[in-house]
Amino acid sequence: MKGLKRTLAIALAGLLLAGIGAAVWLVSELQTPYYGAPTKEVFVEIPRRASTSRIADLLIQTGVLRHRLPFIIYIRYKNLGRHIQAGEYSFSKAATPGQVALRLVRGDITFRSVTIPEGLTAVDTIELLAKNGMGDPGKLRQLLSRTDWIRDIDPKAHNLEGYLFPETYRFSRRVDSETVLKIMVQQFRIRIARLTAVHPVPAGWTVPRIVTLASMIEKEAKRKEEGPLIASVLLNRLEKGMPLGCDATIIYAKKLAGTYKGNLSKADMTMESPYNSYIHTNLPPGPIANPGENSLRAALNPARTDFLYYVSRNDGTHQFSEDFASHNRAVDRFQRSAPGRRSAPKR
Repeated sequence: MKGLKRTLAIALAGLLLAGIGAAVWLVSELQTPYYGAPTKEVFVEIPRRASTSRIADLLIQTGVLRHRLPFIIYIRYKNLGRHIQAGEYSFSKAATPGQVALRLVRGDITFRSVTIPEGLTAVDTIELLAKNGMGDPGKLRQLLSRTDWIRDIDPKAHNLEGYLFPETYRFSRRVDSETVLKIMVQQFRIRIARLTAVHPVPAGWTVPRIVTLASMIEKEAKRKEEGPLIASVLLNRLEKGMPLGCDATIIYAKKLAGTYKGNLSKADMTMESPYNSYIHTNLPPGPIANPGENSLRAALNPARTDFLYYVSRNDGTHQFSEDFASHNRAVDRFQRSAPGRRSAPKR
């Protein structure tokens, strides 16, 4: 009997020591940061509705965790299993199992950011996207013809020019080309809906015409506050049946023809193109760039002026004039002393 008691005591002591050892190990593992990936940065894709055990296995396979048990115990003790968010995560430094778990719960998913400036053409936009790894260049180029995405807005559109909204976007590392452009078109829809709720499209106008006008404003106005003034000039000239005389439309026409070399000549002002606003007295047949919110707002809510001309002051602002004589004096003052410079409209 005494032998049995002694054996039980030894067994219990062993179990107690084992439990204490396990607890010490567990606490140590929970408190010790670890990173054992073979590269400086590793990406882990957490599937939707993955079990805690499956997630732990993925993290071990990629070297983010050393052991699965501490991670699983932490998740279950904190009751975090239902809060883990699917997506791709980037790991590049040592972290404890708890820190890893909290990143998954926060949804600290890896994104790539790209800023699309206002005024880029559709072709320039996809080149910038491709350069930043946001899609395949060839596929993006093909997708520019997906006018079915905007048919309800612009039934006559030949491509997505004007409808790829300039903004800072965050995309996942594996985003596909179609998703990228669809998101940009959707962002245009959101912005134009907000703007027209405040400034309705004027009678006789349509959203495509507003976008075309806004694209010209975007290329001409270097400062936000001048957008409504430039809009007023272009609208006043339209009303009087005058050519809009906008150099940016010539540049766009030459880009379409593949002949733009970075400057314009007098001969370019007479080139035959529906985008040549020096020989035609209406808007171009479509946008010449992707306008931002300020230019869209200026097109919808232009200043009320009698201005018919403007010329660059060479500091980002323009001198506006109501008549040709005043405009000529402004050109003498600001442009003729600076050879090679042009500013529209001039005539």
